[in-house]
Amino acid sequence: MINNLQDTTTLHNGVKMPWFGLGVFKVEEGPELVNAVKTAIKHGYRSVDTAAIYANEEGVGNGIVEGLKEAGIRRKELFLTSKVWNSDLGYESTITAYETSLKKLGLDYLDLYLIHWPVEGKYKDAWRALETLYKEGRVKAIGVSNFQIHHLEDLMKDAEIKPMINQVEYHPRLTQKELHAFCQNNGIQLEAWSPLMQGQLLDNEVLQEIADKHNKSVAQVILRWDLQNGVVTIPKSTKEHRIIENVNVFDFELTNDEMEVIDGLNQNHRVGPDPDNFDF
Repeated sequence: MINNLQDTTTLHNGVKMPWFGLGVFKVEEGPELVNAVKTAIKHGYRSVDTAAIYANEEGVGNGIVEGLKEAGIRRKELFLTSKVWNSDLGYESTITAYETSLKKLGLDYLDLYLIHWPVEGKYKDAWRALETLYKEGRVKAIGVSNFQIHHLEDLMKDAEIKPMINQVEYHPRLTQKELHAFCQNNGIQLEAWSPLMQGQLLDNEVLQEIADKHNKSVAQVILRWDLQNGVVTIPKSTKEHRIIENVNVFDFELTNDEMEVIDGLNQNHRVGPDPDNFDF
């Protein structure tokens, strides 16, 4: 059982990554973003996930610097992720994008760098760049996002290093069982984005019934389901009470029957783009 917010999973290269983190998708630059990151660190979060396309790396960096100082902890105690965007996929352009992200964040290295989407004909060159950054010790771990099984198989045919993470849309309406099993069998840690389905599940009656039994919120039940499935999760929030609520998931455990009931909500329904059919 995952017992607290600082518990970690060990990636296949030996790097330890927190099971739980803060996502900042669509949080604009400004005081709200800086305060959200600072607040999360204050309340024990040790992982933050951003991306170049979010256009908020500078604010995340400011929040991290201030948050670390106020919490009295060192940079190495925080796990930071960013991602290279589709327009920068390519060997040299990916390395340049990494350097740009570091500059905006005001940091010397990232803990995890991901290819954001599997753009056909581009992700292999980008992956070679990530391998170079990793071999040079400029990033602690490398991975992908939104990759399906066939993308992973294609990438690993030529890769020297297999991805350590695959970050995908994952929630009770999109359980991606086959992809999850494939990743487990290949030592790739699955990570969930949009774990709360952008709020669309919060009034679900089945989940509410389970939540009532544990005296928890629906959001807490879903996040607990993620963790018990061995999936790293990064819910987004900018409000302090939500940031606190989201991590109060370590004092209860869902039964096997409850886990199966939640699994049964799957409809293969996405709120984000289909990785096999996207245009951006």
